Amino acid sequence: MREVKKALSFILTVEFWRMGIFWTLSLVMSYFQLFWQRVFTKKPNAYPRCPPQRIGTKKPICVITGATSGIGAVAAYDISKEGFYVVLVGRSSQLLSKMIEWIHKKNKDACVEAFEVDLSSFQSILKFKDSLEKWLLDSDMHVSVQLLINNAGILAASHRLTEEGYDQMMGTNYIGAFSLTKLLLPLLKNSPIGSRIVNVTSFTHRNLFNVQIDKETVVGKCLSRSKRYPFSHIYEFSKLCLLMFSYELHRQLHSTDESCKVSVIAADPGAVETNIMRELPSYISRMTFIALNLLGLLRSPEEGASSVIDAALAPPKSSSEKDRSLDSCGLKKLVL
Repeated sequence: MREVKKALSFILTVEFWRMGIFWTLSLVMSYFQLFWQRVFTKKPNAYPRCPPQRIGTKKPICVITGATSGIGAVAAYDISKEGFYVVLVGRSSQLLSKMIEWIHKKNKDACVEAFEVDLSSFQSILKFKDSLEKWLLDSDMHVSVQLLINNAGILAASHRLTEEGYDQMMGTNYIGAFSLTKLLLPLLKNSPIGSRIVNVTSFTHRNLFNVQIDKETVVGKCLSRSKRYPFSHIYEFSKLCLLMFSYELHRQLHSTDESCKVSVIAADPGAVETNIMRELPSYISRMTFIALNLLGLLRSPEEGASSVIDAALAPPKSSSEKDRSLDSCGLKKLVL
């Protein structure tokens, strides 16, 4: 009865209707764009996957965040099958240990390492960067990273602050990914072969218009002053920031150094059945998945992860195309 009351109370909020109506329309719009592209343009909807190159006899390194459940867990397993040495990043050491066991059970040849990291904490990210470099040296591997997948994300239903005083959802979904990418960029640039950053974004960013981007907004202070925490709005904004960061980082890398081998791709997996709505009333999350499934818009974690792997293994762009700032794969290879 308590869960029913929570669900009814949530239905009366603006957040429910924003998610129920506008997020669904954004998803439909994304699929319509995919259909339009497939029928009326010559742009490819799918790219062939390129097998990763080895560094001598060593496997290339893939760092993946949010790797203990949902898309991240499946993507970690899939990328291990492609020949990467997978570095799992997550908040729970217990779940990370279970993930290593699960991957080894399904792929006996998998090479997996795990680090406990809180992406909403600068200190935790800094500690991880130092630990990763030490591990690479101690393991007699090339001190570089070939693939970084920024997959971690949360949908927080209540306002919480990070250690640095930032909104936790902004801190995890964008600021953490931004900080991790910047800290690992030297390792990505140090790779003797081409390296790539894949940022997992969301179709929900389409709901934002006339957004003012400044420090107050990015850290979530401006949005969190509302009487009721506008979590759907903040989630959309965090994903928009991550998408814009992807564009700008790729542009900067290749405008300052034409020989740069680091590429940046944003991947939108669409609406995937994961536990991201775990903070919402259970009845709401269950009904959401049922409705999306009936509409044919719901994807499994395996289907969602395939978009991320497609982005990770997409062929490098030719030199004549380097001025294009971003490839965006997802929604069955949807180009946003």
